[in-house]
Amino acid sequence: YVCSTWGNNHFKTFDGDVYQFPGLCEYNFVSDCREAYTEFSVHIQRALNSNGHPDIQYILIRLKDIMVYLKPNLVVVDGRIVKTPYYTSGVLIESNDIYTKIYAKLGMILMWNQQDALMVELDNKFNNHTCGLCGDYNGIPIYNEFINGDASYNSITYGNMQKISKPHAKCEDPDETQALPSCNGHRDECLRLLTSPAFADCRLRLDLEMYIQACMQDKCACNGKDDSFCLCSTISEYSRQCSHAGGRPGEWRTQSFC
Repeated sequence: YVCSTWGNNHFKTFDGDVYQFPGLCEYNFVSDCREAYTEFSVHIQRALNSNGHPDIQYILIRLKDIMVYLKPNLVVVDGRIVKTPYYTSGVLIESNDIYTKIYAKLGMILMWNQQDALMVELDNKFNNHTCGLCGDYNGIPIYNEFINGDASYNSITYGNMQKISKPHAKCEDPDETQALPSCNGHRDECLRLLTSPAFADCRLRLDLEMYIQACMQDKCACNGKDDSFCLCSTISEYSRQCSHAGGRPGEWRTQSFC
């Protein structure tokens, strides 16, 4: 099972909930939350890049006693810059121009495109033991993430609860009362893009509707600007998830598109 975040602040939990959370603080993306001994944690921090789009600035990963700090084109292990591929007790780190990947023997694979998209795959021994933006991995959507006991949370409240408290950090919590706009005007275009022949092998493997919704929100947020971030990030994520599910997406990028 995978948890991912991409593009315009989209998140997909292990249990399949998809939501948007535009926070720019440091957050617990996913951690082992058992009381006695926690095996790992992954924190992320986003910031707006020069085009005004959110990119992941850094990822801070603890794997048992090893600390890994990732920035674009930079891997730091226990305070030392390392060259990849790098191997240390039970942890392999690989990187190329596009992706940084970490394989941890404790049961985790992490893949980051050094920009907006991060995917974490966890062994099912962590079922019901995780917390953070990725949820509790109990196999049940909504429960314990957006409904807990008698309380129900919207996605912004839920995201704000995952903030890592840092006394000197200067970052604002997103406003929990702001509603997201309705983006139905973009539905046809998003449907057309995600059902193009290149994705024929993906149709039965993924829940198409949630990627259509994410694409519509992207189009809305970009106010008709046609830069590639607005269209391509969710389509790239659909393609990655399709490959991960065993599908074979065709060549969907062209000279003029993405």
